[in-house]
Amino acid sequence: MAITVNLYYSGYDGSARAFADEMISSGTVAAIRAETGNLRYEYFQPLDDPETILLIDSWEDQEAIDRHHISPMMKKIAELRDKYDLHMKAERYVSDDSIPEADRKFIRK
Repeated sequence: MAITVNLYYSGYDGSARAFADEMISSGTVAAIRAETGNLRYEYFQPLDDPETILLIDSWEDQEAIDRHHISPMMKKIAELRDKYDLHMKAERYVSDDSIPEADRKFIRK
């Protein structure tokens, strides 16, 4: 069962976007994506909120998340969050790895 955490980073004057840009340019994102158990680590920007960046962060299981939380990347992430004075909101989802048949008819492939 995969676990996905949506993290909303919010700031002012483009600071959330600058944070994401530095996460990418510093190689931190690439290092996180290479961690055992990481399934997805991608940034998005809501169309109606230019001061927020959404991170979709998916892991194979809780053990993979726990390993990530004690990794050197967490120190770098915390430093950058402080540097850009970001505030966060988190949503956590557990995948059931199935789409009910009744819902499939609404998905265009």
